[in-house]
Amino acid sequence: MSKLEELIQKLCPNGVEYKTMDELGYFYGGLSGKSRDDFVDGNAKFITYKNIYSNLALNLAVDDKVKIEEDENQNTIQYGDVLFTGSSETPDECGFSSVLTTQTEEKLYLNSFCFGYRFFDNSLFLPDFTKYLFRSQKLRVAIGKTASGVTRFNVSKKKMGKIRIPIPPIEVQEEIVRILDKFTELTAELTAELTAELTARKKQYEFYRDKVLSNQFDKQTWLPLNEVILSLTTGLNPRKFFKLNTDDAVNYYVTIREIQNHKVIFSEKTDRINDQALKLCNNRSNLEKGDVLFSGTGTIGETALIEETPHNWNIKEGVYTIKPNPQFIISKYLIYLLENKQIRDSYMKKAAGGTVKSVPMAEMKKLKIPVPPLEEQKRIIAILDRFDKLCNDISEGLPAEIEARQKQYEYYRDKLLTFKEKSICG
Repeated sequence: MSKLEELIQKLCPNGVEYKTMDELGYFYGGLSGKSRDDFVDGNAKFITYKNIYSNLALNLAVDDKVKIEEDENQNTIQYGDVLFTGSSETPDECGFSSVLTTQTEEKLYLNSFCFGYRFFDNSLFLPDFTKYLFRSQKLRVAIGKTASGVTRFNVSKKKMGKIRIPIPPIEVQEEIVRILDKFTELTAELTAELTAELTARKKQYEFYRDKVLSNQFDKQTWLPLNEVILSLTTGLNPRKFFKLNTDDAVNYYVTIREIQNHKVIFSEKTDRINDQALKLCNNRSNLEKGDVLFSGTGTIGETALIEETPHNWNIKEGVYTIKPNPQFIISKYLIYLLENKQIRDSYMKKAAGGTVKSVPMAEMKKLKIPVPPLEEQKRIIAILDRFDKLCNDISEGLPAEIEARQKQYEYYRDKLLTFKEKSICG
């Protein structure tokens, strides 16, 4: 029998008490009444959305600052508080949590798109325990069910207050923290090693791919993209033209997220549109077999080949549809060109915008590319396809291994954080 099993048998053999979040504490909001200028040359540290989303325990080694006046009334974060992200584009990503697990006298303020939760009695929970508890699958699902929206989903604190959580004895919490801290560290080390190897494999492939293409650049005629394609268009913005994920939405709405490894990959996170919205999208960007998709906004430069004419999906604004003219250029050759470092550097210089940059379609049409005869394009494609397959074959097992490690960790974590509920008469 393990130490944890012994503790449970000794301290809570009949289960543990469960209480609602409303019974155990209260919610509070983030910063209010702030303008963009208040986040320039600030005098107090604030916790960002990304900090909460990315960390089990808050990362305090950051330089995010906000301007706070001496007599200003704003909520501050205290030791043991659980912080939540308030909204996301998908309900299952709403309400990600992070906990202030270290004692600090420094005043910390909270992003306005997030909210905090404070226990009435701090002696009931270890902050290092709640950092795992609120990331457990059972609670993540419960929190996701409190979110509602259309293009963006927002957590309901009123509904979250009804979520029931277990209150195991402190000694049990301490042992679970010891186990999970160690397991988390080992998992992170293994994942880092596998990720580093995968990155090296990809860089090796990219080097040879660029070399094969660049070696023949001087021999070819360079033409503006617009002279070798039939059209370049983009999709529609849902905020202007239609709503996402309505009750009658049965068609896929492709964003940069679905463009992976030269393919369009759908998942449970893919947004959906109804037939009317699909018709509007089809009128704007008539997708056909052989078209090349190119992400022109945000994560610029991702590509995919449309292998079959779509009947139940279309693309978002910012994803460009390029229709190659088959008399001049082959779709797959164009994809390899757009991923080439020299060509990529050329169009990235044209990217404009603030936080989210875009390559204007007009600039993309002016992009000069080498256009060899079709037979030469076929030869280059054959070589690069072999490189691509070799890279994928070599690295195919690495992402699977990384995912397996993560699933193993999540299974073990959730098993440790699942408690039998003590009956009323127990």
